[in-house]
Amino acid sequence: MTFTRKNLSYRVTLDTEQNVFIIFDEQDERRFATGTTIEKAVAKLEQNG
Repeated sequence: MTFTRKNLSYRVTLDTEQNVFIIFDEQDERRFATGTTIEKAVAKLEQNG
């Protein structure tokens, strides 16, 4: 599923073994971030923008 926030389109996956969300930048899937919540992972991805 793809979401858009502040000019950032991203895809969300859940790693059930580690219980973390993984957010991939839709424009460049080499850019990604992880977090215990979707919001934290998105914030990390935006921070590393």
